[in-house]
Amino acid sequence: MSPRTIVVVGLALICGVSAAVGVNQLRSQSPDAPKAGMKTVVAAAVDIPRGVMVSKDLLKTVELPEKDVPAGAILNIEDAVERAVLIPLLKDDLLRDAKIATKDAGRGMAALVSNGMRAYTILTPTVASSVAGFIMPGNKVDVVLSVTERSLGDITGGGSATTLLQNVEILAVDQKLDVHNEQKDDAKAMRSVTLLVTPDQANKLSLAQSKGTLNLALRNDEDELAANTQPVSLRDLRFQQETPVVPVKAEVPKEIAPVVKMQTPAKPLRVRTLRGRDSGEVFLQPITVSAD
Repeated sequence: MSPRTIVVVGLALICGVSAAVGVNQLRSQSPDAPKAGMKTVVAAAVDIPRGVMVSKDLLKTVELPEKDVPAGAILNIEDAVERAVLIPLLKDDLLRDAKIATKDAGRGMAALVSNGMRAYTILTPTVASSVAGFIMPGNKVDVVLSVTERSLGDITGGGSATTLLQNVEILAVDQKLDVHNEQKDDAKAMRSVTLLVTPDQANKLSLAQSKGTLNLALRNDEDELAANTQPVSLRDLRFQQETPVVPVKAEVPKEIAPVVKMQTPAKPLRVRTLRGRDSGEVFLQPITVSAD
């Protein structure tokens, strides 16, 4: 091989290596490739209401440091599409498996009902008046059953009320799965509320709705403790009035007076006297001698 050929081959090798290095550098600078220590996650591009089926136009990807990526975060847009939103998502909220239903969960209301649970609708106009129309999908409530008795042998005095269910989630108000803060609903127009309950709870609601009136008591979202409530009857309310308990601070006296024991006066002594055939009585008063 001639020296000229060796030089040409060497230059070709140098050019090829330089080209490969340049291509790798361009790829590393591509906007689609995550930077070192960063991870691409899926977020909401717009506000997504509860129950909406996720599509690509509602999503976007963002880069976060790997240490800030929460557990269950969705990393690929394809993994989120065709899944219903379980809780309202705001713009830029990260999508997590716990916030959206599975792909086989269905659409609309069915996607919000988890396995083993049921959606049961209460049809009553009093549901709005009991909480002044402030109930919204996603709130937690207690269900109170009121029954009016009119029989002669009624021991309740005319009616009774009891807490039938506690800490029940509201799936929908009328036909709405989500209510925005700026949306104001007419409380008088509300006629139905759909609750997320177990099959046994659904049976209780069915019987209770046919025998009495169901009302809702709104809970704090963080209050999950069961309340120890007792049924109350009209007979109990007629003669019972609760007095508010006002804490009273006990005042400590500056000087404690000595305790003086009162002495019980001694009874007079009775002495019987005899003089011949005559008898009599003489009363002697005991004399208290002071030790002083």
